[in-house]
Amino acid sequence: METNDKKEKDKVTGVLFVGCMFIGMGIGILTKHMPAGLFIGMGVGFLASAAYRARNN
Repeated sequence: METNDKKEKDKVTGVLFVGCMFIGMGIGILTKHMPAGLFIGMGVGFLASAAYRARNN
């Protein structure tokens, strides 16, 4: 059974990832390079999620 603390961390890391992906998508639209923007956003999202988890363990 998951603890409330783990559920809360999963929610925050999910929001970080999706937020970074949308920012990357927006930058991709502005620069007319959507795939590159999405990949950059996803990469930053994964790194931000990992950093958040590492800091809060």
